[in-house]
Amino acid sequence: MLPRRAGAANATRITQCRLPMGVAEARRLGIVDRVLSGEELADISLVQRGATMASDAGFAKRLAAKRQRRAADEAEKPLQSYRDEELRRMKLNFYGFDPSYHVARYNFIHKVPKSRTPLTIAGHRSRRAPDRPVGMVVPS
Repeated sequence: MLPRRAGAANATRITQCRLPMGVAEARRLGIVDRVLSGEELADISLVQRGATMASDAGFAKRLAAKRQRRAADEAEKPLQSYRDEELRRMKLNFYGFDPSYHVARYNFIHKVPKSRTPLTIAGHRSRRAPDRPVGMVVPS
């Protein structure tokens, strides 16, 4: 679903970079249809919204189209093959030669804090001034 909604390049970037994403970016990328306000999140409002959507005249048609898309996706590549691929990757994490998974798991379980925040997240820490060329270091 992600490549269909956000495009192949954005889907790859999202899944490979694993950075936090706000609702504004998610909406801009097309992976959310709508951002609900606090009032709209009230239980009664959600129940009413669901009932309105279910009673909409186009609901059955949208549901049928969704079933048809899902069947076409399943025919092209069954869900089980995605599960098998994921299990192969997990096996490499658990039993492969790269210990980074075990280090990350240990640090998570024992609540070891990160030694630094990556610059991809904390861009304000970059030593490079925006108007200087790459390679020129600003003294601290």
